[in-house]
Amino acid sequence: TPIATKDFIQNQIGTQQIQFIDARSSAEYDGSKKLADKGGHIPGAINLDWVNLMNPQNNLRLKSNEEINQMLENLNIKNDKPTVVYCQTHHRSALTYIALKNLGFHDVKGYPGSWSEWGNSPETPVETGDH
Repeated sequence: TPIATKDFIQNQIGTQQIQFIDARSSAEYDGSKKLADKGGHIPGAINLDWVNLMNPQNNLRLKSNEEINQMLENLNIKNDKPTVVYCQTHHRSALTYIALKNLGFHDVKGYPGSWSEWGNSPETPVETGDH
């Protein structure tokens, strides 16, 4: 299924078998900008701000596959590892999902609840600061 749930994510944290991509801004990711009860990110998540996927010189179309692949490599995001993308409400991370699928990522899930669910749930773990 292309959908990740809060329970699915909670069961995957710390297993090193899945990678999480946080498509929000660095301020949201590190917790300095808080849009929920809790600020920060899902433990182990990698921050890839969705705006970095777009080319401002080409009407905000996606950057080239080569440019995006280089970004992913620099962030140690692997094509052969299951991936969950999220943001605040899964609008920004939906673009990240599309970009990854376009690059041939096969096992990608979107988290529709995103930070609006995770950051407002008292039982969910959170990391703050840079990862």
